[in-house]
Amino acid sequence: MVVEAAPGEIVLTRVARIVRREPVLVLSLALAILSMFLNPPSRQYLAYMDFKVLGCLFALMAVVSAFRSIGMFERLSIRLLSRVKTTRQVSALLVGLAFFSSMLITNDVALITFVPFTLVVFGMLKDPRPIIITIVLQTVAANVGSSLTPMGNPQNLYLFSFYGMDAHDFFVTMVPLVGVGGIVLLLMLSVIGGRNQAIVGPGQEDVPPLDKRKVARYFLLFVFSVLAVFDVVPWYLVVPVVAVTVGREQLRTVDYGLLLTFVGFFIFVGNLGDLPAVRSLIERMLSGRVFLVSLFASQFLSNVPAALLLSHFTDESAQLLLGVNAGGCGTLIASLASVISFKFFAAHDAKASWRYLWVFTKVNILFVLVFVGTWLIG
Repeated sequence: MVVEAAPGEIVLTRVARIVRREPVLVLSLALAILSMFLNPPSRQYLAYMDFKVLGCLFALMAVVSAFRSIGMFERLSIRLLSRVKTTRQVSALLVGLAFFSSMLITNDVALITFVPFTLVVFGMLKDPRPIIITIVLQTVAANVGSSLTPMGNPQNLYLFSFYGMDAHDFFVTMVPLVGVGGIVLLLMLSVIGGRNQAIVGPGQEDVPPLDKRKVARYFLLFVFSVLAVFDVVPWYLVVPVVAVTVGREQLRTVDYGLLLTFVGFFIFVGNLGDLPAVRSLIERMLSGRVFLVSLFASQFLSNVPAALLLSHFTDESAQLLLGVNAGGCGTLIASLASVISFKFFAAHDAKASWRYLWVFTKVNILFVLVFVGTWLIG
């Protein structure tokens, strides 16, 4: 006898699934709705939105999705893997790919692309021992590497636009943190055991052949999207061009949940900013402590919401930029990119999930301490 679920149970099941899949989106919308009781909806809400951030983020995600759809990143990885000979070299290459690619394609996309690739490669090598530490270091590498550029992660794109930052000042601010993080990553790669053996990676037949015309088209769209970030070309011209020319399938894979998350937090933060008592309290908390408060807030809110919230209450853009990027290391939820890696690993080996979290936590605490030390010295 089959017992059908009651309508209420079906709704609750669907809600629970959405919460598990998009916890930050649900949180942002819930906070936005609650804040509406304090400041009812009006035309003023439009002023809360940073349409440039939303537009540039959409364009970048669409173009990167287009590159992924033609197997661009997989082919690059396969060619590079053909040049390595030991397990340590494989791990170093995979971590390096996450570190450098995240500067251009964002930390989320870097991990979505290369963590599954890591599982495939070590599966073919029949040596599962380095998988956990390699994925943990890939995750840190993506979070640290993406800190170097305005388009490397959502919080950088937002802060770069919100404060109208100069590109030179942005890079000068972030180079010490990223440089120190890169050095520590290199040192930690030495703990991964290496052994000489023939490396057999996935073959070229495992990814679709490249269409040179699409590569050229997507490259031009990517260049225009980056130029829009730096205000070289108007973002409101680039966005419709990308939307029309990138392709329907690519548009379907854009993370619209992330865009909606920004909208929710824009409303929430805007409404809070209109309350004098709240503004005064947060400004007092941040006074002289922007780096530490933003780092700490990132551990519990995640660094994107922390950047959106705190930016409205301080003019110390450099300290906030450093704090939320350093704060991407630490807890699993400090950066949503870290959650992506964990989900991939848990699907691969659920029994080892706690061991992964233990290694992840130890490594991330080390990086937080290193970043705080770098900040104190600086």
